[in-house]
Amino acid sequence: MREPQGNGIAERFVSILKENLLWVRHFDTVEELRLALLKFRETYNREWIVERHRYKTPAQVRKVQTAPASEAA
Repeated sequence: MREPQGNGIAERFVSILKENLLWVRHFDTVEELRLALLKFRETYNREWIVERHRYKTPAQVRKVQTAPASEAA
């Protein structure tokens, strides 16, 4: 099944990653880049407020989505 909206979301995330990490820092080693990517992922998931998630962080949305039905209500 084709998901154009999903493609747009993925493209937007790649743009965010480039604009906030890859274009503003120089990495001397692949390990340095790997660690920076892990840190960016943590920051994005815990701190970035996303409009399409009704101004919640990805971590907040994921917590609700993965909660058992009895907890989500």
